[in-house]
Amino acid sequence: MLSKKGKFTTARLLSEYEHIFICPICLHSMQVVDLKSLICSNRHCFDLSKKGYVNLTTHALKTKYDKKLFEARKTISDKGFFEPLMARICDNILRELKPSHQTIKILDAGCGEGSHLSDIQHKIMAQSECNLLGIGMDISKEGIHMASNLPSKTIWCVADLAKPTFADKQFNFILNILSPSNYSGFQRILQDQGMVIKVIPEARYLQELRGIFYKSTDRDIYSNQKTMELFKHHFDLVDIQRVQYGVSMDREDIKQLVHMTPLSWGATEELKEQAWSRIKGEITFDFSILLGSRSQEANRR
Repeated sequence: MLSKKGKFTTARLLSEYEHIFICPICLHSMQVVDLKSLICSNRHCFDLSKKGYVNLTTHALKTKYDKKLFEARKTISDKGFFEPLMARICDNILRELKPSHQTIKILDAGCGEGSHLSDIQHKIMAQSECNLLGIGMDISKEGIHMASNLPSKTIWCVADLAKPTFADKQFNFILNILSPSNYSGFQRILQDQGMVIKVIPEARYLQELRGIFYKSTDRDIYSNQKTMELFKHHFDLVDIQRVQYGVSMDREDIKQLVHMTPLSWGATEELKEQAWSRIKGEITFDFSILLGSRSQEANRR
C-alpha cells in the first residue's frame, strides 16, 4: 500500500495535469480538490483511492481479467519475457521524440497491472532528457490496484474505453498492447502529430499453447487480418514491424503463462495440466507492431 507521502505525491501529480481529464458523465473539465478528489463543474466527484489511483467509472464493470491473471502477467514481465517487444516500442518512441520543453504524455490504453508502461517509461527516461508523463488506464480495478504500487511518474486510473475520460488532443503517444481498442476515442485524444502504437499477436504467438488448447478447432490457426484492416481504416499506417523470438521457460514459467493468457479461457484443468507438463523448450513470442498517425481527414477537423 502507498504511504501517505506516496498518495500525496500522486495527488500533486494529478493536480498538475488535471487539465487532461474530462468528466465521463457530463464531459466538463475537472480539477483536483483538497488533493483527494477530481470534481467537475457539475460537481460529479471521483475520489483518489488509498492506493493512489482514481476510479473514473460510474458503476462496476464486469471483466474476465482477474487478480490471478495480472499477477501472472507481472511475473512474466518481471522475468523479461517481453523485453524484445518493449525495446522495439521504446525505439519507435525515441525516434519520434524531438527537443522540447513540453511534457511528453504517453497513454497506455488497457494497461493491465502496469508493467509494460512502467518498463517503457524507465527505458525512455534512461535514454532521453524529456519530461515524460505516463497515464495508465484499464477497465479492471484489480489491474490498476496492482499498477499503483509501481514507482513511476504515472497517473493510474480505472476507466472505460467506451466513455470519454480525457480532453481532446492530449497525448503524444497512445499504446495499445494486446488489448481491445476504441479507435474513434483514440483519434479524438491523440495530438495532431501524435502516434498510436498497437501491438497485436501474429500467427505463431504462443503456438505451443494454441496447439494444445485449440487442437482440432477452427481457432488452431490465428489470423489478425481483420484487426489490421480496422486499424488502417481509422489511422494512416506509418509502419508494420514484426517482432518474433523464442524464450526458454521452465514448468513454473509455463504455469504463469497459462494463467496470463486468454488462450486458456474455457480450457479444462486437464488441458492446462497438459500445457505445463508436456511443453518443453522454447515458447514462441510473435507480434506485429502497428504504427499509426492521425488521418489527414481527422487533422482537418
